[in-house]
Amino acid sequence: MPKKKFKGELGYKVLTPIMRFLFRLYYNPKIVNKNVIPQEGPLLIACNHKHLFDQCLNIMATKRVIHYMAKKEYFDGHMAWFFKMVGCIPVNRQIHDENAKNAALDILNNGGVIGIFPEGTRNKTNDVLLLDLKFGTVSMARKTNATIIPCAVTGDYKFRSKNLIISYGQPIKVTSDDLEKYNQMLTQEITRLIKENLQTTNRTMAEELNSRCQDT
Repeated sequence: MPKKKFKGELGYKVLTPIMRFLFRLYYNPKIVNKNVIPQEGPLLIACNHKHLFDQCLNIMATKRVIHYMAKKEYFDGHMAWFFKMVGCIPVNRQIHDENAKNAALDILNNGGVIGIFPEGTRNKTNDVLLLDLKFGTVSMARKTNATIIPCAVTGDYKFRSKNLIISYGQPIKVTSDDLEKYNQMLTQEITRLIKENLQTTNRTMAEELNSRCQDT
């Protein structure tokens, strides 16, 4: 548990049980290997990003409070109240946002959980399995001794989906300053998980890639 409380924790604990129930009822997702998520200690949950609702799947997988790093534009729209209420961290993607980074580091240094999409944006391509990962995830893990839990989402966000799945991979500890090495490890593990998901759901690579242009 975090050593101190952060903004949004109460709202998160109030809203997420409702969200979990409704999301499971509507989308019928499959969650694989969630037992690898530590119950305590600083943690970065690092996922590929294909849809606006990807974070909901991680919220379903653990009862720990996840503070998501989200683009600041979300805090200017009609859903701004929600992102603030559940403790998301606004990120200005046009600059190297030190305020966002420091807020995330503070949470990690106090034993909390950060949810992050290392691609930096949603992958809307229909030809690239995974965009190049930014170094923020491995850098923060190095600075805070946080564990990285790689995960991957594939499938369609449709009513009672038959192929929507999130799976969790091997934890990664960044134990040296060779961030290139660990970023490559993270890339390889997320890629492996994506391919395993597709095999599990009998979904072709082409089907998965093409679905990205159709998702919200």
